[in-house]
Amino acid sequence: MTETTLVWVVDDDEAIRFVLERALGRAGYQTESFGNVSAVCAALDKAQPAVIITDIRLPDADGLSVLMALQERGIEIPVIAMTAFSDLDQAVAAFQSGVFDYLSKPFDLDEVLAVVARASAVPVPAPVAEEPVAPNQLIGDSTAMQEVFRTIGRLSRSTISVLLTGETGTGKEVVARALHQHSPRSKGPFVAINTAAIPTELLESELFGHEKGSFTGAHARRSGRFEEAAGGTLFLDEIGDMPLPLQTRLLRVLAEGDYHRVGGRDLLRADVRVLTATHQDLQQKISEGSFREDLYHRLNVITIELPPLRERSEDIPLLARHFLRQAAEEMGLEEKYLSPETIQALQQKAWPGNVRQLQNLCQQLCVMAPGEQILPVDLPAGLRGRDSTGESGESWSEALQSWTRSALFSGQTDLMSGARRELEKIILDCALEYTGGKRVEAARLLGLGRNTLTRKLKELED
Repeated sequence: MTETTLVWVVDDDEAIRFVLERALGRAGYQTESFGNVSAVCAALDKAQPAVIITDIRLPDADGLSVLMALQERGIEIPVIAMTAFSDLDQAVAAFQSGVFDYLSKPFDLDEVLAVVARASAVPVPAPVAEEPVAPNQLIGDSTAMQEVFRTIGRLSRSTISVLLTGETGTGKEVVARALHQHSPRSKGPFVAINTAAIPTELLESELFGHEKGSFTGAHARRSGRFEEAAGGTLFLDEIGDMPLPLQTRLLRVLAEGDYHRVGGRDLLRADVRVLTATHQDLQQKISEGSFREDLYHRLNVITIELPPLRERSEDIPLLARHFLRQAAEEMGLEEKYLSPETIQALQQKAWPGNVRQLQNLCQQLCVMAPGEQILPVDLPAGLRGRDSTGESGESWSEALQSWTRSALFSGQTDLMSGARRELEKIILDCALEYTGGKRVEAARLLGLGRNTLTRKLKELED
């Protein structure tokens, strides 16, 4: 970048233009600002900048029409879109139109300068026209979800493997469907299978099909999910639970691109894009010897980590509104709304079941809440107050203070040792109860190594 690098800023908000002009100017760029698309098109006939930053919503036209104006003139200039994307369709449409990148409002000025620096140094290929994308259910204004949208947009012309990670209920299958819908295989089928929900002895047949008589109960030839997904996408959920022998066969299919049905001789072509998901730590499973490292690298070409709902609480009002509307339409009931106090209460929860738990709650409220507006009193008992308080309204820290004072006045000694032991026991027991006794998952949630968790449990038992 040199001092003569010219950047155009297109936004109808004077304050936005001023902030960007000031930041870019201090960084050594020359700037020129416009309030609408028409002014930009007229200026293109006289001069050309190195980079254009444009808002999506402008008074006279969609900001992305700046790209069309460039294409009509045969000009290749990196275009950076600015907007507060609240849905995936808009994000993907921007990338498919040919934008270099997009900035979410409110934006960070350091990020703006970094993106402009990349755009002014990297040539941009001519955009490829794409067909309109189908609607989807991915919703979110949070920074974490913006990054998910951005990644899906960047992958919208690709068919490479993607590994989706995140806690149970964060929406991994929804993202998988979005990746399919916004891909060159979108006209093909999307086939999903939860590998943990199918008995081990049946999973191979479920995936690859079988020939008549290949095993007891195989009364006729049956196509597997790889055949059903031909030309489209196969989504393997809970891939971390797949048995090792099947991992070996899946690896061969991914490496060679062909397979046989169970008991069959015909070689079939695997014409699928494979997407996978897990809530487990695959690196940990590799170290334990329960997951193949070579398969992991085959599946993990790109990773999208979905944030838990507690880390994107600002999305709860959007999600709840969507789920309440959806529930009302499905059940033929009047649509209901959350009061500000109810939204505040929901944003203070930990949401161990994540988005799925919120969706279930909204379905319940749609039926059970008596009025059009949902008040805190309408929430289930466990959701009416802060997570940190009990029925008495006393926080855990206040309860600890009361216990400490009482113990000191009663003459007890060695308080730290006893309190630490009791605290660890309660936290470990709750984590194991939550994970159904799965120590690896409990250790991950607590931020401990598995060996550390095992050692602490043994110490507490002694």
